[in-house]
Amino acid sequence: MTEALVVSNILLWLSVVVLGGIVFALTRQIGVLHERLAPLGALAVTHGPAVGDPLPERSLVDADGRAVKLGGVDPLERRTLLFFLSPTCPVCATLLPTLRRIIAEESPKLRVVYASDGEPEEHAQFRRDHGLDGAHYVLSQELGMSLEVAKLPYAVLVDAAGVVRAKGIVNTREHVESLFEADRLGVDSIQSYLQLESTAEPQAGGRWVS
Repeated sequence: MTEALVVSNILLWLSVVVLGGIVFALTRQIGVLHERLAPLGALAVTHGPAVGDPLPERSLVDADGRAVKLGGVDPLERRTLLFFLSPTCPVCATLLPTLRRIIAEESPKLRVVYASDGEPEEHAQFRRDHGLDGAHYVLSQELGMSLEVAKLPYAVLVDAAGVVRAKGIVNTREHVESLFEADRLGVDSIQSYLQLESTAEPQAGGRWVS
């Protein structure tokens, strides 16, 4: 009886070790796949002002009565991130912590302007619920129409000269961050950059050229 218990315990521990090895191997494979999968950027769109075009100049008033000028040269040399959202868009709300982090990291060279339309009362409650009191928050149906915003959440990154540098539908934190990465790389979008990289040909010495 004792020998049977010893043998069963040994077999049990061997099974645990084998299963542990399998889990470890699968974890490594997942890590490899994650590294090989290219990151996807903001979902590029073709409508509205193109990347490289100036943002149409517009003077608005935010929810706190402050003037908000969009387009043209920013006297404080700031970039502007226009973030289109809605109180009824749950994805929009989940991205607000990411925007707050980006503001903290990029300040004072970045201005975020939240944009939407609808009833002011509904937006006032949304601002209170999500800590947006004091932020530039504009309600303008004309703004969304002029930029041809069709789906939310949507973002447009504009440089200090008033030129559109990146834009797209942003459903995740990575999508938002990809706008800044596209600007840094000097490309229309991460997708276009990855496409360019995939069509590059190897040169002597391991270098790649398009």
